[in-house]
Amino acid sequence: MKYIVNGKNIEVTDALRERAIKKLSKIEKFFKSDAECNIMFKVEKNRHICEVTIFSKDLFIRAEETTNDMYASIDMVIDKLERQIRKNKTKLGKRIRQESVIPENFDIKEDIEEENYKVVKSKRFAIKPMDVEEAILQMNLLGHNFFVFTNAETEEVNVVYKRKDGNYGLIEPEY
Repeated sequence: MKYIVNGKNIEVTDALRERAIKKLSKIEKFFKSDAECNIMFKVEKNRHICEVTIFSKDLFIRAEETTNDMYASIDMVIDKLERQIRKNKTKLGKRIRQESVIPENFDIKEDIEEENYKVVKSKRFAIKPMDVEEAILQMNLLGHNFFVFTNAETEEVNVVYKRKDGNYGLIEPEY
């Protein structure tokens, strides 16, 4: 696995880098060698944030944890990634066709009951062109955490969403 380690408002020491890579080696066995792992350390006021994103062909796994100690954030984010992999190991095992993961490392039994994701509501609506600010206003007026709209500038479907930190994000798909 290829590791890319960056820091924002923090100097990434060798000890910090080595700790993260050593901890991530526990889940490295699930991925092919061409997988890329992006580790971002951030400090915002007293918050120490560790964000890990793993890309491997069609597979994308991401986790983020915030504590008042960067080493604790590393431990917690690795635990979160392990839980995601364990929870979805049956579905991840099906990625064999795309060759994103190494199937031998998953203990998949046929008698395991697979968790099905159930769509409980489907909605159709007209998407009107608007700018990002108007989309955020509409989202807030509706009381939603996200809002799908056609961006008037790009004429493409975009999504605005409310982030955990209270700010807003914009998703612009690439075709």
